[in-house]
Amino acid sequence: MAEAPVIDRTKCDGCGLCVNVCVCNVLILVDQIVTVIEVERCDWCVNCEAVCPTGAIACSFEIVIQD
Repeated sequence: MAEAPVIDRTKCDGCGLCVNVCVCNVLILVDQIVTVIEVERCDWCVNCEAVCPTGAIACSFEIVIQD
């Protein structure tokens, strides 16, 4: 199974910023809480984690660029 962003539902305030920056359309708001759908489509860009003002999203993967 593909790894996906992990959502801390207690921290999510439903602002939708992560949904707006998700180019893969993997995140949606359900009852004002972000939810991950179609995990296999996630390209691990970590934009959702970077834009979340409450720290509700954690990506368990790390992008490493080698020279």
